[in-house]
Amino acid sequence: MIMNKTKLLSFAVLALLLLNFGILGFLFVNKDKERPRERRMPREIVIEQLHFDTDQIAAYDVTIKMHQNAIRELDQTIRTTKNELYQLLNSEVIDVVKKDQLINQLAAAQKQIETTHFNHFLDIKSLCKKEQLDDYANLTKELSKLFSPKRKPRNE
Repeated sequence: MIMNKTKLLSFAVLALLLLNFGILGFLFVNKDKERPRERRMPREIVIEQLHFDTDQIAAYDVTIKMHQNAIRELDQTIRTTKNELYQLLNSEVIDVVKKDQLINQLAAAQKQIETTHFNHFLDIKSLCKKEQLDDYANLTKELSKLFSPKRKPRNE
């Protein structure tokens, strides 16, 4: 009877080990399938999809710098305005007019960000040659997916 319990226990341990290794292997293999391609930078995606030549890439890099600087300034404006808005929460009586002004400033800055993004892609279009315009049209169908920030879900 002791021999049967020992065999049963050995079999159970072996089965659990195999099961654990199987699950780990499954998770490891499927991890790569969840991300078919590694996250590439938008610059590389645009260059690849539009088949830019070296002159176009150089001009595109200039537009990227201008775009990044404009967005950086607008992001700073948004951060400063949000800080000012949330400081109103420390007041005994909240100045509703000031609150509304700050929220309107935030809305205007966000509108300017979207306008800046839109104009950036118009600049990219102007870099395209006639034979690249079909590729540009295909790229525009994917813009919201390609260039949206990938955020991890937050636990609130």
